[in-house]
Amino acid sequence: MQIQPGTKNLIINQERIARQEFKSEIKCNTDQKKTALIYCENQFGLVDGKTAAALVRHSEIYTIVGVIDSSLTGKDAGEELGEEKSGIPIFANLDDALGKLSNIPDFYIYGKAPLETYIANNERLLILEAMEKGMDIISGLHQFFSEDPEFAQVAVLNGIQIKDIRKPPLLKDLHLFTGQISEVNVPVIAVLGTDCACGKMTTAVELNKTLNNLGIKSVLVATGQTSLMQGARYGVSTDALISQFVVGEVENSVVQAFKNESPDIILVEGQSAISHPAFMSSLGILKGSMPDGIILQHPPARKFRCDFPRLAMPSAESEIKLIDGTLYSNGQADTLPGGEAFARRLMAVLSGDIEALKPHFRIQAREEGDQWRLDLTPRNDTLARVLAGIRLGGEQGPEFFRLDYPNGDYSVTRLSNIEYPDTLSDAEERRFAAPR
Repeated sequence: MQIQPGTKNLIINQERIARQEFKSEIKCNTDQKKTALIYCENQFGLVDGKTAAALVRHSEIYTIVGVIDSSLTGKDAGEELGEEKSGIPIFANLDDALGKLSNIPDFYIYGKAPLETYIANNERLLILEAMEKGMDIISGLHQFFSEDPEFAQVAVLNGIQIKDIRKPPLLKDLHLFTGQISEVNVPVIAVLGTDCACGKMTTAVELNKTLNNLGIKSVLVATGQTSLMQGARYGVSTDALISQFVVGEVENSVVQAFKNESPDIILVEGQSAISHPAFMSSLGILKGSMPDGIILQHPPARKFRCDFPRLAMPSAESEIKLIDGTLYSNGQADTLPGGEAFARRLMAVLSGDIEALKPHFRIQAREEGDQWRLDLTPRNDTLARVLAGIRLGGEQGPEFFRLDYPNGDYSVTRLSNIEYPDTLSDAEERRFAAPR
């Protein structure tokens, strides 16, 4: 299809399309779902068709009315995924779909996730045809359709929109790491894996739905294009970001989910694997979210990395060790005793700052004769891996504290020559005696 050189108006509109901001692209009216047809030729049910499979399983934004894959014509999409019948038919091509559907779908979604950067020429023609039929285009590729001159002009001529889910925020809107993640005082659980396409996103999405159905307010932070297509309200496609901003963008997404939603728990979708040599986003997700717990997905029957037949799969045990090492080397809050985070907790214990301790410890107070005692048990699984508890006690002020470790060891520090002045200085009064 040949497009004539655009007018000034077409050029202006092309630029407008190309400047679409990421955040506006993923916001849709979930009260009135739009219909969508998914293109997934020769890949539905396979690794590179995971975007299409995920949308068939779950979408808060779109009602999926069909999948295009000529190799599976006439079959049910749900059954082809090894699940219950979905009522979503698989069509041979676009003409087949439009001939059998009662209405032209609102959206044409490119549902494949190949390693290749650019789509094939025959797929370009199909996208142009879909636009001419009046269908908006959704793509999760690194190739931004909205910046393609031919696509942009056809979009303007037909009054449709192109949405590139992987297009990152503008540079001025990107976030660097700030440390605000330490203020998140609800459990953050990251769903990581030992490889690509091993169920991380599916587990995160299904767990999020289940928790909310049980009355536990859960928020999912997306880190890939597919979960954003499904309707996740927080997150960014991490592999489309400048590397310097990956950690900060993940942190910001978790912090915003915490501040805006007041959830009981936050789930963070993982990408690839820490150990995978071809991808880096998983490391940024781990550092940026600083999770309290991790769900690790592992395909035990898989011998080689997905799409990399010369790379052997790691064991689940080796991935766990690598994750633990990354958390500790990252200066993760609540790492080994003697670290900055632990020192802050200990100072809070010794100064009696109960409010500072409550988010991190369960606190039990008791009296034993003339002695008082406080027992502090970690709330945070990350802290619990290195510290079983703290005991603080004495007659007047703190005279000893004991650190108990998970392996059964403990250490006791006794404080001697403690003086208790009759009055406090002005500075001490402000610090220790002011009402909270």
